[in-house]
Amino acid sequence: MESGPARTVVRLMLTNRLSVAYLVLVAVVIAKAVVDSAHADEHGSEYAWLWPPLVTFPVFPLLAALGRTAWRTDTPDWFFVGTVVVSALLQSLALGALRQAVLARHRRSEISCS
Repeated sequence: MESGPARTVVRLMLTNRLSVAYLVLVAVVIAKAVVDSAHADEHGSEYAWLWPPLVTFPVFPLLAALGRTAWRTDTPDWFFVGTVVVSALLQSLALGALRQAVLARHRRSEISCS
């Protein structure tokens, strides 16, 4: 069975322990933000959504900048949550690719030592 580029991307993003652990962390942080914002007063609910962008930090500001350019004023809530989710998926892909590269290099070094 041939592995196409889309299948490789999904495999790197969702089927290794490192990527899955990261995505679970992001899901827990988002769930906690939802619960905290539902039970907080109106000023405290703003701080509940501070953690999801921090957990997805290296990619989130770049994607959020697109929203600021498109809407100029306030970005809609759906774009904020979508940016967090897309940032998490892109970072999960990067973690999967990094893991694959490290494992491939480790295998090559074992072969060369034999």
